[in-house]
Amino acid sequence: MKDSFEVPKMMTKEDVTMMILSAKKQAGITWEEIADKIGMSPVWTHSACMGMNAMPADKAAALVTALSLPQEAAGVLAESPTKVWEQTVPTDPCIYRLYEIVGVYGPTIKALIHEKFGDGIMSAIDFDMSVTRVPNPKGDRVKIEMSGKYLGYNSW
Repeated sequence: MKDSFEVPKMMTKEDVTMMILSAKKQAGITWEEIADKIGMSPVWTHSACMGMNAMPADKAAALVTALSLPQEAAGVLAESPTKVWEQTVPTDPCIYRLYEIVGVYGPTIKALIHEKFGDGIMSAIDFDMSVTRVPNPKGDRVKIEMSGKYLGYNSW
């Protein structure tokens, strides 16, 4: 009888994310091009590739094929994620500015949602988002559009 056994290393979401980033860099392609290859939006594709969403099996298989990843990666991409942020307030300027927007305008957005819909929230479950570039003579603009299903709070 053996006193110990070797536990095989299982591929993690972090492993797959690093493989995706490496394959993307080597191929010299954009997130929009990757999204087109799997038939999804660039926002959702990036988020899923970063381990923040579970990919449907067919989309995971398409990504694995498109980026020539190991087949095992498809199963990992389809797993439900544990969504964890490493920092309470991020220090990356681009991400921090989004926190700043929510900090400054969050109460306003909440008040306007309540005025227009009632007491409830915008769902991030039934949700979509796009990021586009809008030409402007004073400097191009970043346009972020979010659309989430309204969910009213129940009274009982």
